[in-house]
Amino acid sequence: MNQHEDTNSEHPVRTPLPSEGLGEALFLGTGTSSGVPVIGCDCEVCRSSDPHDKRLRTSLLLETSDTRILIDCGPDFRQQILPLPFKKIDAILLTHIHYDHVGGIDDVRPYCKLGDIDVFSNEHTCRGLRHNFPYCFTDELYPGVPKLNLHTVTPHHPFRVGSVDVLPIEVMHDTLPILGFRFGRFAYITDMKTIADSELPYLKGVETLVVNALRWQKPHHSHQLIQDAIDFSRCIGAKQTYLTHLTHNIGLHNEAEARLPEGVHFAYDGLRISV
Repeated sequence: MNQHEDTNSEHPVRTPLPSEGLGEALFLGTGTSSGVPVIGCDCEVCRSSDPHDKRLRTSLLLETSDTRILIDCGPDFRQQILPLPFKKIDAILLTHIHYDHVGGIDDVRPYCKLGDIDVFSNEHTCRGLRHNFPYCFTDELYPGVPKLNLHTVTPHHPFRVGSVDVLPIEVMHDTLPILGFRFGRFAYITDMKTIADSELPYLKGVETLVVNALRWQKPHHSHQLIQDAIDFSRCIGAKQTYLTHLTHNIGLHNEAEARLPEGVHFAYDGLRISV
């Protein structure tokens, strides 16, 4: 695919061409933990009929010609994956254990008919999965339970999924160390508040960046604001940056997009980019 595909083409937005070479990334969800619209909210964003203003919980699907990788599997996974072709998921990469990033793990059961699924995350997340989904990791699995192979990975130690090389990096979600992932010239980071200077060399050469940006103002204890994300993108020299894990406080999508500098964009559910 040589350019962005706007699955909500009724409302075109500015989406320049990112770097090519790895495959295609599909944003399954771009919303924060509450999603957008927010239950009980009557703001103009939550009342909007523009599909760009409707955001499921944050997740991304990375596909090459022979490999399919899911990054995070939140409580909206079933809704996100139903419209897509039923094909094997080779691996799930989990950034951290919070519910909006792992709550859909049980819903991968149908895909286990196509083969066991490898799950990669840090030690804290692996422990949390065993605690929260104990029936998935017993010696004797009852019929129908997801068949998951859990792998503990550590920052800076690369591993391979199918034809894709994955490099984990560490970022801080408040005081919780969580994982971001680099795939060649593409990097995916969400729920970051800060990153150590020692991690920056592992992002050298990244051209396309996905990174979290909660809202414009009012600092948050565990998430970046939009300007923080822009500054981070400039720090690592990304050519194209897509902001995710967004709240309704960014405003209407098209108006908010116009406020961003060149090369920085608000991702939205259903956006496909070549990476």
